[in-house]
Amino acid sequence: MEALERSKEHVLGLFRIVVGLLFACHGAAALFGILGGPHGAEPHFAAWPDWWAAAIQLVGGALVLAGLGTRVAALLCSGSMAYAYFEVHQAHGVLPIENGGEPAAMFCWSFLLIAALGPGRWALASLLPSRRRPGTGWPTGTRSRNTPTSV
Repeated sequence: MEALERSKEHVLGLFRIVVGLLFACHGAAALFGILGGPHGAEPHFAAWPDWWAAAIQLVGGALVLAGLGTRVAALLCSGSMAYAYFEVHQAHGVLPIENGGEPAAMFCWSFLLIAALGPGRWALASLLPSRRRPGTGWPTGTRSRNTPTSV
């Protein structure tokens, strides 16, 4: 069990990378007709919600894959898949196995997990300079309630 606990950040990083890659590929297939082409009707530029969903898949998936803005991107991706499930799939049956919504449900919950737990290892954001004030944990330009102001 100790080995599993030590590998948690590595496994989370790998999970983020795989989920982001699969989601970005899904978006690229829908937008550009590559990698097997779109699953369903090909979205027309700026058409709601198809084109926007595919753009979120491509860009959001790439950001999650890279580990840049991971929590925000994952939350947006999760929400888009929740929308897809309830607006597209649920009309065809209650359970995902009945309505073909398994991928939407799995992506939704996977991205919600990533948003909650963070990027894990190998995120490009970890290479960027920190914007935190030393010793406070607060981003530069902000202060806590307990930090005195100076005049």
